[in-house]
Amino acid sequence: MLDKFKGAFRGFDINNLDFNTAGSWPIGVKAVFYLIVVIALSAAGYHFYIKDLQTKFEQEVAKEPDLKQQYQVKAFQVANLEALKRQMEDVEETFSELLKQLPTDTEVPGLLEDITEIGQNSGLSFDLISLAAEKKVKFYIELPINIQVKGSYHQLGEFVSGMAALPRIVTVHDFAIKPLSATGDLSMTLSARTYRYDDTN
Repeated sequence: MLDKFKGAFRGFDINNLDFNTAGSWPIGVKAVFYLIVVIALSAAGYHFYIKDLQTKFEQEVAKEPDLKQQYQVKAFQVANLEALKRQMEDVEETFSELLKQLPTDTEVPGLLEDITEIGQNSGLSFDLISLAAEKKVKFYIELPINIQVKGSYHQLGEFVSGMAALPRIVTVHDFAIKPLSATGDLSMTLSARTYRYDDTN
């Protein structure tokens, strides 16, 4: 067999290979040439097409863990959709209740009257109660109220407790208490703050 294959190349000089006379090449030379062409075309096809597909395939495979995680999150959300809806309704209801505790523009003067009444019922005398400039925060507007009152320690405590019990949200800040030597009473200055929802957002 090997002798036959060698015989196919006998008398053929590979250094003087002429493609114009390819039809008259020995069978063995043609077979080797075709084999080289097939190998070259296969290598070129792999390099320019299959390798690119393989790279894309590897990229898609690399996305698999992230896609699985996204699927798990979305599957959990779908499975708990009704619970999430109920939770959202509860949050909206709570938010609505809190909004009711915030005074509107028209209710602020009434709030000042309520604070004044609480102080007078506690036995305090007012030196000052006035609105300061509004302060706009992200979702609400802060309405500071400057207050200065005189009275005993227990009267001051009763006054602060009464403000905390108001149906509207009122917070107390910046306490300053000093004794009044003439009467033995105390003078208290503080900033009470109430809040209004900013519906311009």
